[in-house]
Amino acid sequence: MNELKLDIQIDKDTAIGRYTNLALIAHTKNEFILDFALLQPQGGALVVSRIITSPQHAKALLRSLAENVARYEETFGPIPEPVAETQA
Repeated sequence: MNELKLDIQIDKDTAIGRYTNLALIAHTKNEFILDFALLQPQGGALVVSRIITSPQHAKALLRSLAENVARYEETFGPIPEPVAETQA
């Protein structure tokens, strides 16, 4: 198998990243839209990043994320499932 070597560059602002605790996913026939948002304690959510990609790339991303989660759990143990918060 030939490995593709990429020279990936990243600017300082992008490298800092954005914290997100909510993802919203939508799709059309030709694209997937992934909105990453910050759910705020006082209510509401602010979208901090939007990714628009092809169905083929979305499927490759799904596979890659599943592989990385499996490797993470092999190293650090199971990731607990999120617990739904109930309102008092």
